[in-house]
Amino acid sequence: MNIIIAENEARFDHMAAWTIISQMLVKPCSVIGLSTGQTTMNMHRIVSEIYQANPFNTSQVHIFNVDELTNLPRTYSGSCYAMIKSQLCDNLNIPEEHFIMPPTFSSDFDHECREFEQAIEKAGGADLQMLGIGWNGHIGINQPGTPFESMTWVSPMDPVFEARVRQETKVAEDYPLGGLTLGIKNIMHTRKIVLIAKGKQKAEIVKQALLGPITTDIPASVLQLHPNCDVLLDADAASML
Repeated sequence: MNIIIAENEARFDHMAAWTIISQMLVKPCSVIGLSTGQTTMNMHRIVSEIYQANPFNTSQVHIFNVDELTNLPRTYSGSCYAMIKSQLCDNLNIPEEHFIMPPTFSSDFDHECREFEQAIEKAGGADLQMLGIGWNGHIGINQPGTPFESMTWVSPMDPVFEARVRQETKVAEDYPLGGLTLGIKNIMHTRKIVLIAKGKQKAEIVKQALLGPITTDIPASVLQLHPNCDVLLDADAASML
């Protein structure tokens, strides 16, 4: 595991952005997995700015997000589909058919999970996964306790995030919400993983994930076993290492 510490948040965002751009330039038919959230917004903006200033051929690139919310419309601004499409795919001229995402509604999510896996494999398998880490150590939407051998499935959200989504969407407390997510085994099969975290609020969980025992209590700790994993942190997120 290679740990890279950026001196500040701005440097972090540029380094993360160039990781994505470099993958596309080195391998024009790359299959790239992304994550959504506060950590990734600026880096996605910078990727778009770099591309618009220096356009290159993206017609063979495939993009997917590691997870997606279930039982909410794609038009919801917090859906992973909406965020990745507006932040990256539209700006980079990624063909619609190369944007691999599961539906947000389905009568058979088990089937959708298998379809999502197969679509990524059909494109060539994931070359790069930009992977965030949750406050409780989750990766994708694989919460603490998720078995390391898990494959794509519909997981509960963490309670803090779920409460925010319910507030934003005004859905009832008993309305079923979750997240279709690549399982930990799927993530570990990615050729290269870059775990990204910034801010002091992530410092403690980063320390536990990188320096603590490998345990399902902290799903991100399994990345210690990946043969090609970089960890990109800003100085605040790295402050407890």
